[in-house]
Parts: sequence; C-alpha cells; structure tokens
Amino acid sequence: MGSYDNRSTTLATELDCPGVRIAVDRGGTFCDFWARIPGREDALVFKLLSNAPDQYEDAPTEGIRRILGIARGKEIPKGALIDLDGVESIRMGTTVATNALLERQGERVALMITKGFHDLLVIGNQARPHLFDLSITKLDVLYETVVEVDERVTVEGFSEDPDPLPIDVSSDVGLVEGLTGEAIRILKRPDLDAVTKDLHRLWKEGYRDIALALLHSYAYPNHEAAIAKIARSMGFNVSVSSELQPMIKIVPRAQSATADAYLSPVITRYLNSFRTSFKGHLLDKNANKFLLCQSDGGLTPINAFTGLRAILSGPAGGVIGCAKTCFDHESRTPILGFDMGGTSTDVSRFSGEFEHVFETTTAQVTIQTPQLDVQTVAAGGGSRLFYSNGLFVVGPESAGADPGPACYAKGGPLTITDANFFLGRILPDYFARPLDMAVVEKRFLELTTEINSQRQDVLTPEQVAMGFLQVANAAMTRPIRSLSEGRGFETSSHHLVCFGGAGGQHATAMARDLGIKRVIIHRYSSILSAYGMALADVVVDLQEPESVVFSSAAAQRIQGRLEVLKERAIGQLVSQGFPADRITCESYLNMRYRGSDSSLMIQSSPDQGFDTTFITRHRREFGFDQPREILVDDIRVRGIGKGTDLPTASPFSELNQIQGSSIPTPALGDEFVRKVYFEKQGWVDARIYHLNTTPKGTRLRGPALVVDETQTIVLDPDSQASILSEHVVIELLDTKDADIGIEEIDPIRLSVFGHRFMSVAEQMGETLRKTSISTNIKERLDYSCAVFDASGRLVANAPHIPGHLGSMSYAIRYQAERYAKGELKPGDVLLANHPCAGGTHLPDLTVITPVFDDDDHPNDILFFVANRGHHADIGGMAAGSMPPNSTELWQEGAAIESFKLVNQGVFDEEGLIHLLFEAPGKYPGCSGTRTLKDNIADLKAGIAANQRGINLIHGLIHEYTWPVVEFYMDGIQKNAENTIRALLKVFSKRFRGRPLRAVDHLDDGTALVLNITIDPQDGSAKFDFTGTGPEAWNNLNAPPAIMFSGIMYCLRTMVAADIPLNQGCLTPIEVICPPNSILKPNLKAATVGSNVETSQRIVDVIYKAFRVAGASQGTCNNLTFGYGGTDDEGRVVKGFGYYETIAGGSGAGADWDGQHGVHTHITNTRMTDPETLEKRYPVLLREFSIRAGSGGAGRHRGGDGCVRDIEIRRPMQVSILSERRVIAPYGMAGGEEGARGINLWVRNDPDDRSTRTISLGGKASVDMNVGDRIVVLTPGGGGYGVSPDKVAEPELETEFTIKDRVRLF
Repeated sequence: MGSYDNRSTTLATELDCPGVRIAVDRGGTFCDFWARIPGREDALVFKLLSNAPDQYEDAPTEGIRRILGIARGKEIPKGALIDLDGVESIRMGTTVATNALLERQGERVALMITKGFHDLLVIGNQARPHLFDLSITKLDVLYETVVEVDERVTVEGFSEDPDPLPIDVSSDVGLVEGLTGEAIRILKRPDLDAVTKDLHRLWKEGYRDIALALLHSYAYPNHEAAIAKIARSMGFNVSVSSELQPMIKIVPRAQSATADAYLSPVITRYLNSFRTSFKGHLLDKNANKFLLCQSDGGLTPINAFTGLRAILSGPAGGVIGCAKTCFDHESRTPILGFDMGGTSTDVSRFSGEFEHVFETTTAQVTIQTPQLDVQTVAAGGGSRLFYSNGLFVVGPESAGADPGPACYAKGGPLTITDANFFLGRILPDYFARPLDMAVVEKRFLELTTEINSQRQDVLTPEQVAMGFLQVANAAMTRPIRSLSEGRGFETSSHHLVCFGGAGGQHATAMARDLGIKRVIIHRYSSILSAYGMALADVVVDLQEPESVVFSSAAAQRIQGRLEVLKERAIGQLVSQGFPADRITCESYLNMRYRGSDSSLMIQSSPDQGFDTTFITRHRREFGFDQPREILVDDIRVRGIGKGTDLPTASPFSELNQIQGSSIPTPALGDEFVRKVYFEKQGWVDARIYHLNTTPKGTRLRGPALVVDETQTIVLDPDSQASILSEHVVIELLDTKDADIGIEEIDPIRLSVFGHRFMSVAEQMGETLRKTSISTNIKERLDYSCAVFDASGRLVANAPHIPGHLGSMSYAIRYQAERYAKGELKPGDVLLANHPCAGGTHLPDLTVITPVFDDDDHPNDILFFVANRGHHADIGGMAAGSMPPNSTELWQEGAAIESFKLVNQGVFDEEGLIHLLFEAPGKYPGCSGTRTLKDNIADLKAGIAANQRGINLIHGLIHEYTWPVVEFYMDGIQKNAENTIRALLKVFSKRFRGRPLRAVDHLDDGTALVLNITIDPQDGSAKFDFTGTGPEAWNNLNAPPAIMFSGIMYCLRTMVAADIPLNQGCLTPIEVICPPNSILKPNLKAATVGSNVETSQRIVDVIYKAFRVAGASQGTCNNLTFGYGGTDDEGRVVKGFGYYETIAGGSGAGADWDGQHGVHTHITNTRMTDPETLEKRYPVLLREFSIRAGSGGAGRHRGGDGCVRDIEIRRPMQVSILSERRVIAPYGMAGGEEGARGINLWVRNDPDDRSTRTISLGGKASVDMNVGDRIVVLTPGGGGYGVSPDKVAEPELETEFTIKDRVRLF
C-alpha cells in the first residue's frame, strides 16, 4: 500500500502490438464494455449486469470472455482459463473501492496516530453532516482500533506573527529543517521498542493492515518512516500518510491513510480473484496488458492500483471520455459533463485541461489525493419520487437494483425511470429487461389522486410525472451551476455533454434549464466511462510539500526540485516500457495568498511565470487580487505516458462539412411512431430512429426518439439533431415559453423554484468562502447567506449556521424600515451588527444589499440579499472580541446600527476604519480591531457574495418575469407555514391538547421558562416565555432575534421532509416575552454570549417542552486567544486574535443514541485542523479526544463530549466563555444527565516551576505564559429512557421518534 511511486513494473505501451483492445467500466448496476477488434469495422459495445451470480461469477471476466470469443470466432467455455494472446490491452475502472467505502465492507484496520489524538477521526471537523437531523446520523469510522504513538513534532514560529524573525535551525539541537524548508521542533522522538511491542500485539489480534498518520509528517516524515519500516518488516501492509499525499492537514491525511488501508486489501482480493480467470494469472508477459483507471483519470499497472486512488475510478473514465471526444480544440468552447446513472449523477467541467482537486468527501470520509473534479448529486434513474408537504421531492433515496423501479414489477417504488417510461421516453423493446406499464399507471394514478385532494386545480397523471422530471432536472442543475458559475463562468457559454444510461432522456430539458444551446451526445454515451478508459494515458503523479514565499530566488530553488521530480516520473515511465518520445511532464505549484486558505494548483506556462498565472486565475475565479505575498505550499509533477492514440472524429468539423447539405430524413412506417409526452405540447407523435441505421449527416427535427441497444435520446419538439459518424449534436431552437399563471401555486414550479432559490444562496456562500481571508469564514465556515423579500422576510438560505438563518431576517427588516423610500439607491450596501438592528452578538457582521427594479420603478426595492459572518476580532476589551466578563455592550467591540459600507458603488473604507478601529478603542480598557486587514477583506468578500446573488436572481427574473418570481417567493414561505401548522396539529393531538411547559436554567441560575399552547384547529401556537429571568449582569443577554432563531430551528428539525427554511416557519407562531428579561434586554446590555450560549439553552427548553430528546451539550465552548491592540499607554501593538468553538455530546432520543464530539443545534462550525492551527498560531495542541463516559446513561445514551488541551507558546490573553458548567444537560424520559463541562488552567509557576491546575469556571479571561495550558472538557449529552439495567419505564404516548417523524410528516 502507500504511494505507488516506489513500485516497479513493466508495461506494454501498445505501440508495436496491435490487437484486441478492451475497456471495461464495472459500475454498481451495469458493467460496460467497449472493444476494438482488428478486422471489425465497428467497435463492440454492450452491457452486462454487474451482479448476476446465477449467470456468471464476475462481470468483467464474463465480458472479456465474450469479446475474445467473438474476436476468435469461437466461444470460450465458461470456467476455462482465458488466453490473452492477441490482446493488446485491457483497461478497467471499477467501483469495488467505492462500494466497499459506502457499505463499510473494507478490511480490519489499526490506526497509529500521535499521542493525544486517539479520537481525531471520530471528531473530524466536528460539524454534523445534516443540519436538521436531530439524530446526527454518521457513518462509522474505517478503523477498528487505535494505537497512540508517543511522539511529537511541531512547526517553529507561526505565520500570523506580525513581526517574524528568521529561525536558525543550527542554533538549537531540537530544531531540524523539514521538507518544506520550515524549521521543525522535535519535542519527542518515538520509542521504537514500545512501538514494536504494540505492533506485535496487533499482529496477535489478527490485524494485518495499518494506517499510519503522525502530526506534521507532511513536513517531517522521519518518524512515520521509522515506524513503517518496522511494521513492514513484520509483514504488515502499511498505508503511510506522508507517502500517500504529503499535504498539510492531519485530519484528511489520516482519513486518506485509513481509507487506503481499509480499501486496498479489498481491491487486492478482487484483482487476485480476477487474475485467476486468465492463463498465467496475469503474472507473466500478459501482466503488462492490464491497466486500471485511477481517480485522477490516469492509468496505472495492476500492482500500483491502491484503494485511495480507486474511489472515483469509474467517473474519472467518464470525464476522460467526455473531454477527448466532445471538446472543440479550435473554438475551445468549454463543456459541462452530465453523467446520469441509476442512483446518482456526476457532473464535471472541461475547458482544455483536466482540473484536479485534492480534498473531497466521499461517504463522510475526507480524501486527500489527486482526483478529477467531479461533483455528485443523489438523483439518478432509480431516485424515488415523493409528494410531501405540498412539494414534489426527488430522492435522495434510491430504489436500487432490487427491487428497482416500479416498472420492474418487483414491488419497487415510483422513480425517475418510471416517470420517463410512463411518458413514453423509454421504449420497452430497447430496455435491458421487461417493463410493466400497468403497475406504473396504477401507481401514478394513486399519487395523482393524493395530490389533487390537496388542490383546487386538478393535475393529470402525465402532469405529475412530468413535474417530477422537472424537479429532478432542477436538482441536477444545481451542481452544474456551482461548477461553472461558482468559478466565474457563465453556464450558457458551455456545451452540455450528456452520457450515462439515463443522460439522453434529460439532455434537452437540462440544456434549456441551464440556458445552453448545444448538446453533444457521443454514440457511446451510455458506456462513455469505459470508452474514456480506452482513451486515457498512463500517469505517474508525484508531489512534495513546500513552504516558501514565491520570489525569483525561490523560483530557482523550486525549479530544481521540480526537475528532480521530473526525473523520477520519467524513470518510472521508462521502466514501464515507454520510450522518451512518448513521455511528457507537467509541472505544478500549489499557490495561495498569505492569510488565505484558497490555494490554486497552477500549471507551468511557457508564456508567463507561475505568479502571473496564479494572479490571473485568482482574479477570474474569485474576482479580486490581494496586495499580499504569494505562498507555495506544494510542488507537483505529473508524468504522462502516451500509448497508441485511438482516432476520434471531431463533431465540429463534421458539422461544418454538412452545413448546407440536405440528406433526406428516413421514411418511417407507423410501427416507428410512438406517443411521447412533453410539458408544453402534451402527448404527441414522436418518430423513432435507430442510431446505427440513420445515415450520417441526417438532421432530425423533434419530437423524436433516437435509440440504440444501450441508450435513448429524447428530442423535444423545439430541437434539431444532426447525426454524425460518432456523435449526435442537438441544437435547441429559440422558443417562447408559455406564460406562467400566478393565480394558484403550482406544486411543480414551487419545487423547482425551491431548488433555484436554494442554488442562489449556495452560490453566494461559495463566493463568500472563496473570496474571504480569515480562518473563521474560510475554514471554520462561520457564515450564512440568504435571500429576503422586500419586507425583509427570509425566502431562502443555504444550510449554513442555524443561529444566523433564523435571526438575519430581523436585521433586514430593521434596515428596510429605517430608510424611507428613495434613501437607499442602487449600488448601496449596508453593514450592521447592533442588537437594536436585528443583530445577535457583535462579532457577527451582516452585509445587506437592496436590489432595485431596473425597469419601471427604479426606486422600488424588489428584494434583499445578505450574508452574516463571524469576525475573529472587532475590538473591545479582549482579543478575539468574545470577552467572558463583559457587562456592557461597548466592552465587546464595534457596534454598528446602520452604515453605508458602499454608497452608490463607492466603498467607504475610511468610514469603516473609524467604526472598526477608532471608535471601539476610545472606551476604557478597550482596543480597536486587531485584525483590520482581514475585516476589510472579508467584508469585501461579503459584498461580492451579495452581488453574486443579485446577478443570479436577476437571471431568474429575466427567465420567468418578476411577478412570477415574487409570486413563488411568497409561495415558498406559504408552503413552510402550512407544513409547520400540520406539525403543530400532530403535536396537539399527541399531547391531547394539553399545554406544554418547560423550565431550564443558565449556570448563573437565571430561569428560562416556556409555556406552549397549540390551537388544534389552525395549527397556530403561542410560545410564552413569561417567568423568564431578568436581564443579567453578564453577557448572556439575548436580543429577541435569537429567540426567534431558536424557535425556527426547533420547528424545522421536527419536520422530516426537506422543506425550505424560511420566514413561513414562524408565521403560525405568536411569541410573548417579558421586557427587560434576559430574552428581551436593554439595548445597552452585553450580548456576546447570547448567540453562542443563551441560544443553545433556548433550544434546550423548547425540546424539553416537546419531550423530543435529552439536552445536547448546550454550549459552544467559545475559546479565544491572542495579543495586541491598545496597551496601557495608548500605543497600538500589532497582534492577532483567534476564535474557535468546541464540539460536545448530542442528546439521545427515543430511537437514537447521542453522537460523540459533534456540534449541535444553533452552531455547526468546523474546527481548525491541528496542523493548520499550529502553523498559524503560537500554540501546541496536546490533546483533542472524546471525553469517554460523559454522555448520560439511558435506554439510549447521550453522546460524549470532548477534551481539548492547548499549550501556549508565547504570552497571550486566553478567554473561555461557556455554559453547562453548573447546570448539567438534562436527560429525557428517565435518561440521566450528561456530564457538566470543566475549564482548567494548567499553570506553570515562573518562580518555582511548579504546576498548578486551576478551575476557571464557565467564564474567564487570563493572561497565560509560555508553557501554560488551557484544558476544556466539554459537556456530554443527556440520555433518553431508563437504562436497561434499571426499572423498566412506562410507555410514553408522547415519544418522538425519527420513525414517527417520517411517517407523520
């Protein structure tokens, strides 16, 4: 295992041995085959079921047997060893690794990791995968056991140092120079004797596969290398993180090593089994004929194919096939690949060069390895169809191969395949198995009856089926828009390339949705992944870490390192049989601006330097430059061995050749006409053309179906297809869409608009993430983006931070009401954070942009777009602007009620500096912001994010007209309102009309009291907080927006359906809150702890009233540290501020256990990776682990909290702001409380060097010295139900289960 660059093999280059060429894509449902047989004019193309144990043992082997039987004119008996004489090559992609990862069917693995990080991969980035999933469903980690290695290194110095000094490694025996050129401090070398004992124990326990990941091994791999050497000598297979992908970030690197160790034995077993079907078992001269496709699109020999690089093996072949057959090298029009399969759809983009990404998440495992940039959406032919809460919903659940869609007549559910079949878009005669129309008709009629029972206008079954296809298309266009528009490219400027088994059925509809005029479909589109492997190259990809500011001097040193990598890559390819004239090398630098996490892999260019290319690309993708140094994080060389090129026809030159020519459309009998349903025309006669018998150059006008043995292409009535030698090119004709009525909400269009509005917010968020600078926004993702109507009501948001999403509306409303008509003008952008202006706590700055009517009423605001991000410092009495001991608002930093950040297009930097830096520093004991440059850069990113949203909504208005967009803005809110009313009626019935009551307390004893009464007739509810304690002399006072945010979040989590979160959720709710209480304090009250602490307690008391679950940790465990600002003499000292929140345990429910080490409820921010933390800041992370046993006991246990132990490496101010240190997280229905949190200061006494452990309580700010430690033990979650070993609990009629939630709502 490990990286493949240290393996040697011999590889046929297919240069002098023409013979049968075979390419295979072993997918989850079908196994696709392409073969070129000498003497045969056409390629052999077919599909087999991937799993058919009653017919054959292995699909790829069976397909190869059949191909060679045809090539030799004699059938090869089943079970006979296959002779590969006369075979030039076999190339294969496989989902074996992907399926093993998804199903958790890999090998037993032991993880060896640095001491203190036993549970690092359980915690991961601490964010929960699904924002509104109370049970926080997470897949299991891949290893079975962990061995901690008592070793430690760290980076000396820190990149956020405002006055860095050079470090001389020769001056200190504890320092060495790492691979990156940085100084590495060796704190503890591993005891190899102890490691050997651990390895012997693992061997006795039956482990044979080890994942090895030590902190900072990307820069200093010596400790990993020493341990790996011992383990390999004992017979272990070892996946070493620094060998696989030496890049910074221990979490994805360790997960990658674990995935490699977990999957590589599965791959090896499969390939060993595969070998046994061939003479010589592919160990003789035939070994060099077999190649496998990796996730990066390159081919590699069988002995070099590892689990880590196999995860996207099949989809990578599709990208290669798409790029090499459908891209026009003359016009260089970029293409968008759309690969629609049975359970999911993969999308990709190609503009002349393959783009790789180096960190992706598959099956909740973050993988760090080169992969082609492929995005997947859970919508395919087998995706299930639902009507839920007035919305058409497609997926993500899939019917699978068994029972399959309803038309398989095996009891399966309605799916996209059924909708296409029902509407005449799938012909049974050309499908791989018999289809049952009667079953499908019955099911659609039943569903239509259900839908019509809730509407005034009646839909037909055909309209319902078509509606589901439209919603599916809307879902599938979202990642396509992200892949293009999210990078600064207009989607409409691309060609759409459709492939996969179902791609042709959706081609024209998808193109219309995206504004694309041309669709290209290859003749092999249904097996294009297999064909792509036939076109792929053999690749050796080598990468090493670097850490240097790019300069002319650095460029010379870097070039020398690149040349060394080139020699290694060329050497490996030569050893595999490639002559020098068939080898090329590409050089890359992974570059970013200082202070940014958005790195770009920049390829060398003969026309300009790396830095110029980086600046140009950064400006294109992110929309701006930075006056900052450019850093190089990695160097990379990609060696490419070219085999024999397959001739591929250019569709574009063929199109030019047939321009003006006229080949008669083939005459067809009545037997080649079928009824097909289209949205605008209804049922129409469509002609059926067989692709293989339709003459080249024929132009077909829709409606029509173009079919062959493996695919169906649907031409709608407003499209025209040109049949070429290897392609079908579809041109979409200009048409005028029918007017959309706005008398009654159409549930189909409502579902489509839901996707479109969500896409706007998602792309705003992606723009903000990419263009921001700070760790808080770019890496921790502590931000939210949303769209609001003209009155400030929330319309749509991306799944960001719940605490932001429910409260932002009040900030928008305040500004909308503050300014009279005409006072806000086009080009204005507002900034606010004050509690009186709908703010929560001051570090959350909200950027608000009004959008005006461009046409008839230029002073009318149509809608608002806004984003809210947490800034690491905005001034105040403490570094990080989260002082635990503040009692007045002015102590917490800049307070902005309303400020025109941009005034008619002019950015007011001077005014901003006054608000953020000068004004806060005028108060006693306070400073202005300590991160002014980051603040300005992040606010500019917020402006860009809003502009992105404006452009996208203007596109919607242009597409549908403003009255229609406005109508569905209102409709999407009404839908949420109706859903919440239905939810509350169910709860009223469950509790037999009784009022609900709950009380919880903050650690200072302040009570939060809630009484809920529900009207069973209309589903409205009154949330009455009367009895809640008064405003407090601390900073937990919560502006009302936080209370509304908590109510909205709780109601949304109790609905299973994926309804949009918007203002409609609160329409049925009346809230009563006493003035001058902690939930409605005076505007001068300190509030910094409210959004992160009081907000969590509001959620706890609501869930307690509804008896939903045990309490989760009930705190964000806010930790800040830093230095700088204004000193006692008024001088400004340069410094920095850092802020993080720490995960804990989640509460258990009636049918789920709580999760360990995860963020809950109002927040979902990520944790900074340990290596990034130590590289940027002067700290050492001693431990980050699960606090075992801290979850409450019960029939279902609460989740455990965390232990986070940070050592200070320079004098700094350290602050902790937390709750649940006195009042424990409650259990529910007899479940026990979770453990309280604890904050400790491990203090080194400078006088006698003794160590003291001091409890800081829940809130403290202290000045720590070098060697001091802050240790945070976060709370566990409450349990649910009486433990099985105790007295049995009575049945609870009011239990809330995930199962009930799905059934009832």
